[in-house]
Amino acid sequence: MKNQTLLILVLVLLFPTEIFAQIHYSNASIRTGAEQTEKYIPKLKGKRVALIANQTSIIGDSHLLDSLVKRGVQVVKVFGPEHGFRGNASNGTSVGDEVDKNTGVRIISLYGNKSKPTKEDLADVDILIYDIQDVGCRFYTNINVLRDVMESAARHGKELMILDRPNPNAYFIDGPILDMKNKSGIGQFPIPIVHGLTVAEFAQMVNGEGWLADNLICKLSVVKNANYKHDMLYNLPVNPSPNLNTPESILLYPSTCLFEGVSLNHGRGTNYPFTRVGGPMYKGIYSFNFTPLSMPGRAEDPLYQDQVCYGLDLMQTDLNKLVKSKKINLQWMIELYAKHPNKAKFFDRSSHRQIGNIDFLVGVSEFKEQIKNGMTEEQIRKSWEPGLSKYKTMRKKYLLYK
Repeated sequence: MKNQTLLILVLVLLFPTEIFAQIHYSNASIRTGAEQTEKYIPKLKGKRVALIANQTSIIGDSHLLDSLVKRGVQVVKVFGPEHGFRGNASNGTSVGDEVDKNTGVRIISLYGNKSKPTKEDLADVDILIYDIQDVGCRFYTNINVLRDVMESAARHGKELMILDRPNPNAYFIDGPILDMKNKSGIGQFPIPIVHGLTVAEFAQMVNGEGWLADNLICKLSVVKNANYKHDMLYNLPVNPSPNLNTPESILLYPSTCLFEGVSLNHGRGTNYPFTRVGGPMYKGIYSFNFTPLSMPGRAEDPLYQDQVCYGLDLMQTDLNKLVKSKKINLQWMIELYAKHPNKAKFFDRSSHRQIGNIDFLVGVSEFKEQIKNGMTEEQIRKSWEPGLSKYKTMRKKYLLYK
């Protein structure tokens, strides 16, 4: 019995996330839209194709672009979003045009000099294909790219085919509805923080709710995920961005990305972004510590670079419990504010180049005042109604999966 207890203790120390997470992923039973080539490649015969893709656009071990070219599909260009076509640019970094070394296909950046394809870009295109992994949060900017591409396709008479992928955070819906006074690059739609939709469902919502300019409607076709439901958890086979690099970071992201709007480091500049939160001011309050470093392509100027930060190690979170709660965790924000030795500085990021804005991230201006005033999580959540309930009802019109 003692040996068994010792073995468990060793396993906990060596593999803490494996012990605490207990997450059951459904990848084996799911087929993404891209994997179902029999449903869309015949429709591409004789057409000039443009992809909206990045490093997550895969079929098995092969990139979608490589796979289509091998199958004789005429791909004339690729449009790349934030982080670039291969996903190796830091967050917020402008990305330039390039030529793909593997295929010779031109890559046009939608995160540099322009945010959407122009009339000239689409002149030699018959159909666009969107295949980018999303993580289900309003502030994850790929849904902005999707809307912009839909608008260009509609304006210039092009069809947009979406190869759908599971949303790893589709098992819940939470957060306040964005007050459009706080519209920004990290929040452009009147939806909650966690929207509970795949990209194909979201595209249908964009059309149905009239979120395209000039009352445009995009002609959509969808290759649905097979054997998929929203409550299935999906372990992403490719990191969706440089700083979402672990299964834990994906599930913690809806909660920990809010710390981009306060004066704390949330793991940028470490190997475990979005899974730890702290700052130098918590020395003597917390024992756990980490030191953010400059990491080209991931975090080139992290907050508190080369300084020891003390705070919370969220890699030790019981992720199974977090998933079952179906809620954004607000307790970490409440606790860190309560223990901050200089509360007037908590929401102030003006001293850092990458200025965050908690109003833009959460979507409503009263959140920081609620934290300052010591409101409980239950009281804060109550303020999100009735908007959240109305959204849930509206969302049902666009669902493709149970």
